[in-house]
Amino acid sequence: MPLETLWGNRIDTAIERLRAFEPDEGYWLAFSGGKDSQVIYHLALEAGVRFEPHISVTTVDPPELLRFVKREYPEVIWDRPRMTMYELIRRAGGPPDRRIRYCCRELKEDKGEGRVVVTGIRWQESSKRSTRGMVEGCTSHHKTYIHPIIDWSSDDVWQYHRERDLPHCSLYDEGRTRVGCVLCPMNRHRSDDIERWPRMAAAYRRACDQAFEQRIANPDRETPWATAQEMWDWWLSDEAMMVDDSAQMSMFA
Repeated sequence: MPLETLWGNRIDTAIERLRAFEPDEGYWLAFSGGKDSQVIYHLALEAGVRFEPHISVTTVDPPELLRFVKREYPEVIWDRPRMTMYELIRRAGGPPDRRIRYCCRELKEDKGEGRVVVTGIRWQESSKRSTRGMVEGCTSHHKTYIHPIIDWSSDDVWQYHRERDLPHCSLYDEGRTRVGCVLCPMNRHRSDDIERWPRMAAAYRRACDQAFEQRIANPDRETPWATAQEMWDWWLSDEAMMVDDSAQMSMFA
């Protein structure tokens, strides 16, 4: 089968998926401003399905990304969080980690409750996402997820962008493959974020210092670091990935 036919089938399949599961009230479309969420937004338009695009503001989103969404997608609904990331860090007694990402739970995962939610999740993104289904239920928030481009590659996503002549956030032109939260624990190159957004990094650091002070003031809390600097250095290092889940949960619970 010619490559053009395979590519056309991939688009048609994604559109068919969106049409097949369209609820009466329309979709709650999870829009981040990233390349994948742009694709599902435009596929939903092509499919002719009803949907509401929502962006979950985390308070540590790259300013360039937010400006892009405001300029190119003014119809997107902005969902503000109950607490800022910095408040969450102080409350948790430390920053979120690669395994215990309470930030996602508090700032994103409760959105779209009771709805059918469309996302741009793809198998290629990570080993964890490679086990996800195209349709999934979420009992904790009483919602259903639809991932119409779950089997697409990054090349597929960018080909769609090129063919539809879609704009994209300028951060991709700087060589970034992710344009999510500043200092996201899933980003292995957070030193680049510190250099790129020093004021946001300084706010993170202040929140971590305050969290550490709260920890040592509570004799019942485990504090494996002697200073706030040690905690900060540990968080930015790959050592944070080696901590046992249960131990890490006790640190930041």
